[in-house]
Amino acid sequence: MKHAEIILYVADQRRSAEFYRAVLRQEPHLDVPGMTEFLLTEQCTLGLMPEDGIARLLGPSIPHPGQAGGVPRCELYLHVDDVRDTFEHAQRCGARVLDAPAERDWGHLVAYLADPDGHVLAFAGTEVKGDGQKHESSGMGDSMRFLPGSGQAAV
Repeated sequence: MKHAEIILYVADQRRSAEFYRAVLRQEPHLDVPGMTEFLLTEQCTLGLMPEDGIARLLGPSIPHPGQAGGVPRCELYLHVDDVRDTFEHAQRCGARVLDAPAERDWGHLVAYLADPDGHVLAFAGTEVKGDGQKHESSGMGDSMRFLPGSGQAAV
């Protein structure tokens, strides 16, 4: 695999593009009618496609995404440098809080929010423990890391 693109079906492309522009603190690298894209890492792009666009493209092969009515259909799990700061920033940008930052069983500090369409947005990182060491977890999730405020991502 050379590149992955995660495409979220959205009710209002403009609203979602503005939301992710603010939350990710970067400009889209593509913003045309029918698709807005943000580069998360060199190997991963986030796309925003209008629900009506995918419905036209695939027709009766799938239910219209708008029928989900805000029911979460995916989780965008982003590794960030400062979970709490990113969580607070996302709230100021209009994200709805689902669960505040907390240490999870798998070793990550994770905060959960929802975007305007109800997609789950998770910000994850590691915390410095009492021993002064940063405790990292191993696993696939560590391969993609968005660095908020820098407009860049690290892999």
